[in-house]
Amino acid sequence: MLERISESVLVPARLTLLMWGVFFFEISWGIDFSFLGIFPRDLFGLIGIIASPLLHGSWWHIASNTVPFLFLGTTLFFFYPRIANKIFFYCYFITGMLVWLFGRPSLHIGASGVIYGLAFFLIFFGFFRKDFRSLIISTLIIIFYGSLFYGLLPTEPNVSYESHLYGALVGFGTAMIYGRRLGRVGY
Repeated sequence: MLERISESVLVPARLTLLMWGVFFFEISWGIDFSFLGIFPRDLFGLIGIIASPLLHGSWWHIASNTVPFLFLGTTLFFFYPRIANKIFFYCYFITGMLVWLFGRPSLHIGASGVIYGLAFFLIFFGFFRKDFRSLIISTLIIIFYGSLFYGLLPTEPNVSYESHLYGALVGFGTAMIYGRRLGRVGY
């Protein structure tokens, strides 16, 4: 069990360490890498699909993304190890691609799109699979992260609600596809 937990935390923990490493590098050297974020429909902005989740604009920004990123990522890899890499890939890259295609013409940075993708996958996978364990996970994610639904609305001009929205759509879509496809076989 302990070995499985340590394996499940590897990807989220490594990416979290990379996020913090980038953040501390920016602070230490007085550099701002936000220009590497997603800038929609701009060729240079494509690099942001990879870089954006690793970039954060403030202490509050990175701190508020760290715990959900670690928790939701570890939950995904622990309970759904056979499909976790695919789901994580979709939440990371497809979300970024959708923001690049359809987002407002401004820089989009932060891991919240991935967080929304993971949360919505974990919430809706249980509903599509209809097995007890997945429904329990769905319920717990709703209890702990139900407030994420408010982040889908454009309430603050400096928050990329597009990342939230497209992450949620990717999470929902992958939950629907994999929840129905896997049926009652293992995940």
